[in-house]
Amino acid sequence: MENKIDNPGVHIPPPMIYLAFFLIALLLQRKWPLDFSFFKTTLSKIIGAVFILISLSFSITALAKFFKSKNTVITHKPATSLQTTGIYTISRNPMYISLSLLYAGLSLLLGNWWNFIVLPIIILIIQQYVIKNEEKYLKRKFGQAYEDYCSKVRRWL
Repeated sequence: MENKIDNPGVHIPPPMIYLAFFLIALLLQRKWPLDFSFFKTTLSKIIGAVFILISLSFSITALAKFFKSKNTVITHKPATSLQTTGIYTISRNPMYISLSLLYAGLSLLLGNWWNFIVLPIIILIIQQYVIKNEEKYLKRKFGQAYEDYCSKVRRWL
């Protein structure tokens, strides 16, 4: 008999994926610099700050739900409950929206086009490696309740 704990099987923490690509983009900017004059504008700074504020509202609200329900945000540990209320009525993945907005906001403040060039790659990795594995796991763990939730709430926004 196999003694295996069921979990989403996501062993690389999603924030580390965003951070790794952020650093890669900085290296690309050093190697192949792209014009960053737009990033010196007030508009860029305002949009970046707004993205960061929205990101914080998503992440604080989502994390509060997890901590209140004593669930884990560690992607290789089993879930103890299904989050379906509050911010989770807007998106099934508010933490990944938050990370994407934080990434974009910091990119606007620091000024690097490479960050925006690699952002679709990050989102694809998050979607294929993280979200799809989590969805398969949540379907196994919560069955019809998760399927009902998916039919009402979009994956992103």
